[in-house]
Amino acid sequence: MAQLQCVVVTPEQTVLDTEAEFVALPLFDGEIGIAPGRGPLIGRLGFGEMRLRRGSEVERYYLDGGFVQVAKNVISILTNRAIPGARINEEAARGQIETALKKPITTTELLEIRDRSIAQGRAQLRVAKRSK
Repeated sequence: MAQLQCVVVTPEQTVLDTEAEFVALPLFDGEIGIAPGRGPLIGRLGFGEMRLRRGSEVERYYLDGGFVQVAKNVISILTNRAIPGARINEEAARGQIETALKKPITTTELLEIRDRSIAQGRAQLRVAKRSK
C-alpha cells in the first residue's frame, strides 16, 4: 500500500519525519483528510489536532496554526508548535484559557488576541483528552 511521508517543522526543529497511511489536519476553516495519491495542495492550518494513522495505530499532535503543502505523497507542515498529544500540559492549557478570560478587552485587537489564546487552549485540551 502507498504511504505518505509526513514532515512537521517548527522554527526550532524538525518535530516529525515519518510515514503514515492517512493524515488528518486542522485547516483554519475545517478539517482535511489526506490519503496517498492526493493531488497537490497548499493550505493554512488552524489550531487543533493532527492525526496520523498507521494500520490500527493513531498518533495525535496539537498543531498551532501554520501552513501545509502536499505534493507527490509528501506532506510538509510548517507550524509554530507541534506537541504530541500525550505530552500536552493540560493545567497550562487551562491556565491559558483562564488568563485570557480575565484580561480586559478595550480594543478589537485585544479581543482577537484573547480569542486566539482561548482557541489555542481549548484545542490543546481536546487533543490531550483524545490522546488518553
